[in-house]
Amino acid sequence: MKQIVLTLCAVLMAVSGWAQSDYIVQTGKYVGKDGALHFVEPKSTIVVDVTVERHEVIVGPYARYAQKYLGVRAPLNGKLSYRITDAKIALLGKNGYEPTTEVAAPTMQILSFDGNEREFAKLTPNRTDTRALTADEAAREAANMVFLLRKSRLELITAQAGENVFGGGLEAALREIDKYEKANLELFFGKEIISTESKRFTIMPSGDKFTYVLSRFSEKDGLVPATDLSGEIVMLQIEPSGDTSLKYVTEAGEKDKVQVDCRVADFATCVVSCGTEPLTKSVLPLFEYGRSFKVAK
Repeated sequence: MKQIVLTLCAVLMAVSGWAQSDYIVQTGKYVGKDGALHFVEPKSTIVVDVTVERHEVIVGPYARYAQKYLGVRAPLNGKLSYRITDAKIALLGKNGYEPTTEVAAPTMQILSFDGNEREFAKLTPNRTDTRALTADEAAREAANMVFLLRKSRLELITAQAGENVFGGGLEAALREIDKYEKANLELFFGKEIISTESKRFTIMPSGDKFTYVLSRFSEKDGLVPATDLSGEIVMLQIEPSGDTSLKYVTEAGEKDKVQVDCRVADFATCVVSCGTEPLTKSVLPLFEYGRSFKVAK
């Protein structure tokens, strides 16, 4: 039996190199090079990573006054939407051509002057009395502060203000002006929060099945369970090539007394799609769609 194993390995190495063993394997029960008894039934495990981006717009407290005091319209309604930004297919295991990494870590980008996810800056009103301001009055003061800061920036840049403000001092002053300007503008134009999250789906294909529903996707809710009919189907479709010919390995004939059982994979096209839109495609060697054959000693 050891001689049979060595003969198969020699054939594969001599004619096509070790790369061939990625899609041609010996099957059944045999004694390996380590002297141990092995029983091999080749299986393919496909992993699909889908990355979804979440985009949220939080309305500023003075949004409805942006047109009045700044001359620019601001979003008046909050927004929450999702979109698929990436998808990857790979084989999991020692027979995979593509190395499978860990699932991508979640990310978050808060488009805010202070990086705060929810709260807006509490700005000190530019006034001397203790009377409570209406929303309209507070918005007017915030807008006036924006124009005052812009004027101060221009004066600093053109050297009209502060003879001794230069070099590092000038840079620090401009950074502070930018900070307060953004804080005031955020009260009108709100915040944006953009985050991403990846989810991994593991599929063990069957030779008589070619379509696998991974999940569903909704622009309002992101990835949802496959049973949620409100979303588009996220699906893996496998298209075998049908070509399992052996260009460099001679199969055993009826007269060969000692034969080794092997299996060759089919290089199938794997496509992940959302609804009718393809997300990614890859060609993978899948044993489930291949065929078994015998090699003579």
